[in-house]
Amino acid sequence: MFRTGLLRGASAAALILTLADSGALAQQGLPTIDIGGARPRVIGRGGGRAPSTGTAPAAAPTQTGGGSGGGGSLTVPSVAEQRRELMRNVGSVAFVDANTPAIQTRYVHDLRDALKDVPGVYVESRYGQELRLSIRGSNLTRDFHLRGLELLQDGIPMNYADGAGDMYQIDPKYFRAIEVLKGGNALAYGSSTLGGAINFISPTAYTALAPNIVAIDGGSYGTVRGQAQMSRIIGNFDFLINGTFTHADNFRKHSTTDYTQLNGNLGWRFSNDLESRFYFGVYDTWQLLPGQLNEFNARNSPQLSLPPFPAGFGSDGFGANQARNVKNWRISNKTTIQSEFGRIDLNSWYIHNYLYHPIFVVIEQEGGTWGFAPRLTSNFIVDGHPNELILGGRAWGGSSSDKWYDNYNGMTLNPYGAIPANFANAMFSFPPFTFNGLAQFGAANSCFGFCGLFINPGLDPRIRNNRMTAMNFEAYFENRLHITPELIFMFGAKLFADTRRYTVLGGIPFEPLPGQADKVYQGTVPKVGLMFEPAQDIQFFADMTGSRDVPDFIDLTQGVFPPPRDGVPFTPLAAQKAWTGELGARGKWDRYAWDVTFYHSELQDELLKFTANPGLGVPATTFNAKRTMHQGVEFAASAELLRDIFASDSDDSLKLSQVWTWNDFRFVGDRDFGDNPLAGIPRHVLRTTLSYWRPADGLYFAPQIDWVPQGAYVDYAHTLQAPGYVLLGVQTGMKLPYGLSFYVEGRNLTNRHYISDVTTIVDARGLNPIVFYPGTGRAVYGGLRLAF
Repeated sequence: MFRTGLLRGASAAALILTLADSGALAQQGLPTIDIGGARPRVIGRGGGRAPSTGTAPAAAPTQTGGGSGGGGSLTVPSVAEQRRELMRNVGSVAFVDANTPAIQTRYVHDLRDALKDVPGVYVESRYGQELRLSIRGSNLTRDFHLRGLELLQDGIPMNYADGAGDMYQIDPKYFRAIEVLKGGNALAYGSSTLGGAINFISPTAYTALAPNIVAIDGGSYGTVRGQAQMSRIIGNFDFLINGTFTHADNFRKHSTTDYTQLNGNLGWRFSNDLESRFYFGVYDTWQLLPGQLNEFNARNSPQLSLPPFPAGFGSDGFGANQARNVKNWRISNKTTIQSEFGRIDLNSWYIHNYLYHPIFVVIEQEGGTWGFAPRLTSNFIVDGHPNELILGGRAWGGSSSDKWYDNYNGMTLNPYGAIPANFANAMFSFPPFTFNGLAQFGAANSCFGFCGLFINPGLDPRIRNNRMTAMNFEAYFENRLHITPELIFMFGAKLFADTRRYTVLGGIPFEPLPGQADKVYQGTVPKVGLMFEPAQDIQFFADMTGSRDVPDFIDLTQGVFPPPRDGVPFTPLAAQKAWTGELGARGKWDRYAWDVTFYHSELQDELLKFTANPGLGVPATTFNAKRTMHQGVEFAASAELLRDIFASDSDDSLKLSQVWTWNDFRFVGDRDFGDNPLAGIPRHVLRTTLSYWRPADGLYFAPQIDWVPQGAYVDYAHTLQAPGYVLLGVQTGMKLPYGLSFYVEGRNLTNRHYISDVTTIVDARGLNPIVFYPGTGRAVYGGLRLAF
């Protein structure tokens, strides 16, 4: 697998270098980024034409390159304009520009590396690119995949149609910028989840950092990554293609990573008011799963991977050699029209997904997600007051097979045939993982619950042969009225109707009869707020938003066997409902910058999870908590302590930065748990960075401290808590002649044994639960990049 991937990566690099024009534009200096929330321009009284977000280039008969990443086009504005447009939101948002020394001198492997400096975003790695990603308690207790948060690529959902998702088709090395829209502030993209949305913006030939980029990274635990990128502007046509290959043995045993990720886009400017852009991506990811450990092993032997996760012998091969292998491809289009009514964006997409996932069974799913999303942005005058209206809709859905098989060492195989035996010893036997009592696997269906490791009687390894279908219809608007030049009043709403259908195809021993179950979730999600801008770079805001999180198929079909069908409905779960209020301020003045928000959410029917069988790779159970509360502080601030340190015009600086996220999530008067804090995420997460930067040669040096004073609680009974930790790191890099640059980064320099994430359970008293994910030990990475 490694050799095949290496050949692919080398071939892609060779192809791009062969095509690259050696006479392309040389690498430019860092672009100047305008920070702040510019007010929308209004053209004419009562007119509807939206301001242009980018100026189309004059047609050129000869080939040119993108250059420094400062330009833009109609479909994808400049990075400075992207930031300005985001900061018009009345609420908490954040913007990550890839062209900063903090990102360019860092080994950006997963979303933690890209987002760890954003306040309010809790992201912690488990292994490979698998991680826990949560904003304001979204996805709080699920230790696999994603729920309660939308991931977008260029405004287009990357989640599956039922709302679930994962991070494996995201290449953090590729994206030009990232928009973080917390909670209801993602309404402008149509999202209505508790966590909001994260939008990954692709580079184009206009915004790329250079026409040609070749990079190689490597470091601890057998890590090697290659990247090659080429972009061109040829008259009215432009294109960009990027290939990234990653291999890593990783810190823990049985956690090898092989990722091949290809992304690109091509655009055509029909006129100054019409542009169309196609995006494409191909993702081949292969990830072994090391599983969880008990607390003693996690703190003393963190590199271990214990059964049933590695391959086993004989009967120990059932449920073993666990992995997650994904082969996806996507194609999408964004067409932008500048009309007298405003800017019209027409988005359409198709994503093909294939999953081969050996865990306690082999789960094989293949299907597609498609959608169409029109969006109008119009600026006009209302009784003498500038007004900006965003009006949009999304019709998107998808269908996928849902096949389960006996897992024998990662294969769809039952080598023991019809032998009616329970091959699991007492260590690996486990009870049902759902309260409905319908979970019946095991020899000849004779065992109530999960007795043994899913041994199917007979030679046929098939357990499920079903299909999942989801359809979503959404309409939304957001209006921003300038009551005065400094005061903006915002209001909006979203209407949605989401359908979930699960079809049992039948025709196999475990499912001889066909059937079907359906459920429709619908509702309205409002939003209202005020923003005060006393100066261009200073904003104060207050708003109230609603949210709805609809259960996905993992929640609705949990542990049910036979699965949902006629007369056997979905697990009875309500949609999660919440009201969130926030107060905040962001801005920049002289040497100081800040971004601080306090939020408070009241939730009903929160979708929480717990695992009854920790350590076996069995999915957790979902339930609705009647009442819960989430509140917290999202704080980031920086101060330039010194400027022009070595010369009066050197423009170098020494900056101190602090990020603090406070999480206070708890039950409210629960019958069983009272007002106990919710499990899954630490209460305080802090990150401190002292950085020196000299723009002339790009020299950057930054030691960092990551501090979690107390780890996350494991159980809702509030009896077991992961220990806190302090991690020390440092990163440095600079530019060299001829477009070269390099970086070196050290992480966890004291080789601290710590716990990065946990699996939640009900009550840990009297148990030694296998629920802890160890963090990565001391690691050093380095990279060399050629941009020309």
